[in-house]
Amino acid sequence: MSLILKLITGIVLGILAGLYAPVWLIQLLLTFKGLFAELLFFTIPLLILFFISSGIAALPRNSGKLLGRTLSIAYLSTIIAGTLAFLVASLVVPMFTTSGQHNANTANAIIEPFIRMDIPPVFGVMTALVLAFIFGLGMAATQADHLKKISDQGRDIIQLLLEKVIIPLLPLYIAGEFAQMAASGTVFTTLKTFGIVLLLAVAMHWVWIMALYTLAGIKAGKPPLSLIKNMLPAYFTALGTMSSAATIPVSLQATKKNGVKPDVANFTVPLCATIHLSGSTITIVTCAMAVITMQNGLEMPSFMTMLPFILMLGVVMLAAPGVPGGAVMSAVGLLGSMLGFGDAAVALMIALYMAQDSFGTACNVTGDGAIAVLVDKS
Repeated sequence: MSLILKLITGIVLGILAGLYAPVWLIQLLLTFKGLFAELLFFTIPLLILFFISSGIAALPRNSGKLLGRTLSIAYLSTIIAGTLAFLVASLVVPMFTTSGQHNANTANAIIEPFIRMDIPPVFGVMTALVLAFIFGLGMAATQADHLKKISDQGRDIIQLLLEKVIIPLLPLYIAGEFAQMAASGTVFTTLKTFGIVLLLAVAMHWVWIMALYTLAGIKAGKPPLSLIKNMLPAYFTALGTMSSAATIPVSLQATKKNGVKPDVANFTVPLCATIHLSGSTITIVTCAMAVITMQNGLEMPSFMTMLPFILMLGVVMLAAPGVPGGAVMSAVGLLGSMLGFGDAAVALMIALYMAQDSFGTACNVTGDGAIAVLVDKS
């Protein structure tokens, strides 16, 4: 939760800097923002390669139908949740953001960073994704322990970079973007949109939780509200930890209380902690729609444009790093390659997502319990 407070502090300081600070300080913030963005976009393909290949190679091998059933239900839940989020957001978000579009080029025309640096990634996002699946499936099939060790070590290095450099510096990155918006006079309309989008995302989280548990309740022959009540400890634990992995012990206890057989719960809950991100998908899609309407250079996507993005989103978040904001970090590459997000749009996206990361994680964790019931009863 301290990260959220730091991000809010970064937003406030960025606004104050953009409104009252001397030009050289704004230039300094913009310089840091540009350099940080280069590092971020350089890191994303490596994150996708190492985390997904390591995650696929680590999936249980001798679980047969149970593994396939859990993977199918979790992926289907993520995709349907993202699709519903797009349909709702495409109707609701433009009502509140059309009058306050954010033109990222306005501030750039007035204030320029001191220096710019181009750090091209080693390979693109789609290349990283294909490599991750080739090596992940190959390591699982051939028992290539040495290559898996290299993949795991690469994952650990990238996670260390995220935990020690990228995540701690995010508040300064966000401060640079909000200083830019304050200098261009668009910051307050953006903040109004932030509040509306966050409320909409949390509301859709609960709609999806109710939908999952209604289906699980029908399958198990139990009242959905009773199942949700048993999972509330896991929901509130996830709100505080912002981590699906850290909530696994509480999720296991709550899932077993819902009548799921211990063997099934012990398999599905830890697995879903890394593969089921319906709450994160709802938030990413909703926030992406809001950012698109605030950026003059981005076009409102059609359903056929967003569907491939949502389908890929469910894949790139597989085994997302166990750090706050891991899902949106995994999605940054897709936002750029499939939706045309630039540095300013990515900064807004990260700020929006991180502000409610705990609620998205809580939705993920609570939904894991419903998936466990569905797998158990099927």
